[in-house]
Amino acid sequence: MSGVRRLGARWRRRRPLRTRLAVAASAAVALVAVGVCAAAFFVIRYELLHQLDLSLTQSATRVIQENRGEGPQTVAGECRYLSAPACAQIVPADPAADPDAAYLLPVATPVREVAAGKRAPYYSNVSRFGQPLRMLTTPFGDGRALQVALRADPVEKGVRQAAVLLAAVGGAGVLLAGLLGYAVSRTGLAPVARLTSTAERIAATRDPRHRIELPPGPPGRQDEVTRLAASFNTMLGELEQSVSSQRRLVADASHELRTPLTALRTNAELLARGDRLTPAQRERASGALGRGIREVTGLVNDLIELARDEEPLPLLEEVRIAEVAEHTVAVARTHWPQTPFLLEAGTGAAEAVRPGVPARLARLLTNLLDNAAKFSPPGTPVEVRLTAHEDGLELTVRDHGPGIPAEDVPYVFDRFYRAEAARALPGSGLGLAMARQIARAHGAELTAGAAPGGGALFTLTFGAQGPRGGSHAP
Repeated sequence: MSGVRRLGARWRRRRPLRTRLAVAASAAVALVAVGVCAAAFFVIRYELLHQLDLSLTQSATRVIQENRGEGPQTVAGECRYLSAPACAQIVPADPAADPDAAYLLPVATPVREVAAGKRAPYYSNVSRFGQPLRMLTTPFGDGRALQVALRADPVEKGVRQAAVLLAAVGGAGVLLAGLLGYAVSRTGLAPVARLTSTAERIAATRDPRHRIELPPGPPGRQDEVTRLAASFNTMLGELEQSVSSQRRLVADASHELRTPLTALRTNAELLARGDRLTPAQRERASGALGRGIREVTGLVNDLIELARDEEPLPLLEEVRIAEVAEHTVAVARTHWPQTPFLLEAGTGAAEAVRPGVPARLARLLTNLLDNAAKFSPPGTPVEVRLTAHEDGLELTVRDHGPGIPAEDVPYVFDRFYRAEAARALPGSGLGLAMARQIARAHGAELTAGAAPGGGALFTLTFGAQGPRGGSHAP
């Protein structure tokens, strides 16, 4: 039995899903068709025999009524013909009381037992005159039994015809089951086939822009396979966006690295001919080379930070946002001595905590403060305000610079994006993109806009609850 099971499992593994589904559906319908035909055959056979037995019972009742008090004898013997009445004979319990003439129907021991009252009436099948007969043996009274027989070949012929007809119907049902199984598998797995074809096309072309065509209809009434195809299309959209973002990042990074690397090469080649330079020229070239190396190092570090978008979140801890803000403001004051930094914490905000990674949150605020200081005229303050409200915690960073043009607001958090006024300023164009990435990893939202009275306003909003331990961060 285990060998048969192993063979069946091996067959299933070697057959495609469509074939297995077609075979399963066909087998189910075929079993139902065969079962119905078999049940119909037994019902027809039972009814035909039951009708013949009823006829025998009626004939026996008529013979008993017409021959009361008669002794053992053959009452009627015309049953060899289809249209003739039943054969009938009276048999005693004692063989010694048999008549001189031979009986027409076979007399066996059970017949004597019925006559003696030791056995109940019964039906039996016998052969006489070269034809099959159906015979009823029933008590006749006073130690006698009555045997009544009718031709059974019409019933047997009817049973055979029913068997042939039902076998043909069953065969047609099995064939129809096969066709239906194939149609069901082909129709039901059509979205899966399209999904497979699309996946193979994407694997061959490495182009995630392909989509699976979905049947029309409202989303709430789609079947499981269609929902699977829709989910696959959604996954392809995310993959396409990820691939596009990756390609754009590589292209932007190559573009941004080209200028500093060219400058590094120029300065390195210049220093290689140091014997031809004056001490002042060598010092300027060396300083330019050092600044270029720091710029490229910072750019590469920022790219690495941005590329780690799926890095597992380190162990979270409860972070007091006000303390992180105080630390980053103190550091910014040393980096930008000409820019005053003002920090204000509202009621309840100084004690507010959120789960997060302190170093990453400090990096987020540092990027915002550096951006604000870079665009602030000397002597104008950068205002940092932390407020708590019912929906969560809000931190704003405002400068008094030229502000963000309305057409640039949707793009300020894009990687390497620089507004027209910022292209001459130092920086890689990755600080704000990194800030938003860190914010989203901590369950916060970072937005930018114009401040009342001029300048730019960046708002970092923490919800009532921070990220859970299963989230991800850069």
